[in-house]
Amino acid sequence: MDSIRYYGTGRRKTSVARVYLVPGTGKVTINKRNIDDYFGLETLKTIVRQPLVATETADKFDILVNVKGGGNTGQAGAIRHGISRALLQADADYRPTLKKAGFLTRDPRMKERKKYGLKGARKAPQFSKR
Repeated sequence: MDSIRYYGTGRRKTSVARVYLVPGTGKVTINKRNIDDYFGLETLKTIVRQPLVATETADKFDILVNVKGGGNTGQAGAIRHGISRALLQADADYRPTLKKAGFLTRDPRMKERKKYGLKGARKAPQFSKR
């Protein structure tokens, strides 16, 4: 096992990402697959790499991610959150940069629950006077 490992847990919607930063060349591995194989959209790949770009550490760490739950966008957001937290363990001086960019804040938006008498969270059956 590698002696130096920085860990961070990221969450978004129903996704949970366990992120490990290991000193390396900048390779991103998600669920034992390359980032290009895991995420099809380029926007999701950029979301994942945002904390590394902000702190200028894109080529200093290899990233190992174990993520589960949710969809693509939620997982990308969870990974970003996890990478940001792991970077703080690596060097606390990154905190102002990451905080200003908003990568340390856990996004609280969740799916709203379905209510009784309605068809969904808010959609109601069609109203008829008679």
